Amino acid sequence: METVKKICKIVAIVVAVCAAIAGVVLLVKKIKEKKALEADSEENYVSCSCCEAPVNG
Repeated sequence: METVKKICKIVAIVVAVCAAIAGVVLLVKKIKEKKALEADSEENYVSCSCCEAPVNG
């Protein structure tokens, strides 16, 4: 019976570590998505005169 308790404790520790890692991964993913949305906003773009030059036609 002692062996079963030890195995259960080890399994519980492994599950807890995996859950913590998954939580950190999800948090980092949300932060990256939020930063990507902020970086894509129109107010962060700078107009360039070279892009606005008239086309020779």
